[in-house]
Amino acid sequence: MLSILFQSFGGLGLFLFGMKIMSEGLQKVAGKKMRRVLGLVSNNRFVGCGVGALVTSVIQSSSATTVMLVSFVDAGLMTFKQAVGVVLGANIGTTITAQLIAFNITAYALPAVAVGVFLKFFLGHRRWVYIGDILLGFGLVFYGLATMKAGFAPLKESASFVSFITRFQADSLCGVTLSVIAGTIFTMILQSSSATVGVTMALAMQGLLTFETSVALILGDNIGTTITAELSSIGSNINAHRTARAHTLFNVIGVFMIILFFPIFLTLVSFVTHTVMQFGPPDLVIQGERPNVARYIANAHTFFNVINAAIFLMAIPILMKIATWLTPGKEEKPELDELHHVRYMDVKFVETPAVALTQARAEVYRMGEAVQVMFADVIHSLRERKVKELSKWRKREYALDVLQKEITQFLVRVTQEVISPEESREVRSLIRMTNNLERVGDAVEDVAEMIEKLFERNLTLSEEAMKDYEDISSEVSRFLSLVVDAIRHDHEELMAKARTSEDMINHMEEQMKGNHLTRLQRGVCSIDPGIIFVNILTAFEKMGGFCFNIAQAVAGLR
Repeated sequence: MLSILFQSFGGLGLFLFGMKIMSEGLQKVAGKKMRRVLGLVSNNRFVGCGVGALVTSVIQSSSATTVMLVSFVDAGLMTFKQAVGVVLGANIGTTITAQLIAFNITAYALPAVAVGVFLKFFLGHRRWVYIGDILLGFGLVFYGLATMKAGFAPLKESASFVSFITRFQADSLCGVTLSVIAGTIFTMILQSSSATVGVTMALAMQGLLTFETSVALILGDNIGTTITAELSSIGSNINAHRTARAHTLFNVIGVFMIILFFPIFLTLVSFVTHTVMQFGPPDLVIQGERPNVARYIANAHTFFNVINAAIFLMAIPILMKIATWLTPGKEEKPELDELHHVRYMDVKFVETPAVALTQARAEVYRMGEAVQVMFADVIHSLRERKVKELSKWRKREYALDVLQKEITQFLVRVTQEVISPEESREVRSLIRMTNNLERVGDAVEDVAEMIEKLFERNLTLSEEAMKDYEDISSEVSRFLSLVVDAIRHDHEELMAKARTSEDMINHMEEQMKGNHLTRLQRGVCSIDPGIIFVNILTAFEKMGGFCFNIAQAVAGLR
């Protein structure tokens, strides 16, 4: 009995490890491109569905896709409506895994492992390493599946196991429901829908599960996989919660509908697989195994998600309303004052760079918004002589320092994983953005301290100096808005506009200092406020330089 357990669970372990390695390899090869594709999703639900299916089928992980979606929505990079369309497609894309493992290509498993190991450990080039990961994972998936099948084979002779497993017979509404619940629980425990599919196929191929029961278990698998999105939404904003809730509703309602028409659904799957695709019956036994049943199960998995997505694409507004009703609350913009802790980054996703870098970028953008608020409050305080608005800068500057440290530590942890050259460059760019945003905050602090001196000494700037102050601060504000917005959305003419803004700020500083000297000579300005004014101009010039550094980092130049 121990040998059966070791072989069965060992095979499951190989299968899960293979899926993880293969998915990570695919994400390293295509992860950044897939994140960009996700970021370009429009409000068209059909486009969103297609993008979700494409991304998930490429990276072979619906969990990674849904977690990225929740992160995008939480960061405001994607609307709730856009995310729901992508969720529908992600459920279609994840069925590619089942279709893949339904192929009887176990004979190629060990050669794939051998080639994968050779590419990963002996060639050295990063891209070949990632391709080696994909092949190694691919081989382990099929070798693990074969090991599981071999481990389950002796169980056919065990009367106690057969007695237990026959309790899960989808020959009645109660039996179907019980099997769905079992599949749900199993998937929640393993945190992998692919593992449930693999185990179900292995049991069915050994004749330990009927086709009908296997399909019911796979339906439960679709519900169980929603736990990943629900967990990733914890601590997120209301729309991120609603996105996760829509994902759950899509699968739960879809499974309920299929249960009501279960015999018709089985007939449809059998007709297409047997008559159209020319596969033999699912219960055909060849050398003690049922080789065709895996294809029937994979098709059932695909048909369920395609049919479900087609129905809900027509009813997305209804799905959104139900998700909103189940997740009451107001859509609020995150309070920028509360920056002492990160909002979007979660260390449990460090091992998945595609997700981790999405979260880090969202956090950097949030930091940029906080700098903008701090800048606006300080600048307006001089115009309207508002001491209360000016007094907020200390708390915000301290919070920016803490946030810089948190983001940098998170990104350093990402670099400790095996990441692609593209991802490594993105990490460096994000760290550079973070550092320069903090430096802008320091420069704003300098301006705030100068303004405090004016208030404390009851000094005022001349009208001409105030006009210069208004002009240069407005130009810096525009430049800061340009680069912060570029962190969130790609900007085609970013560097051209950045160079123009930096040159403009430098020119304004030089010209305004010259004008100030002229005013001093004419006696229009006094010395004490004049010195403070010059220091303020210097701080604005520094901000322009830091903003240009951010633009370079966003553009990937440094």
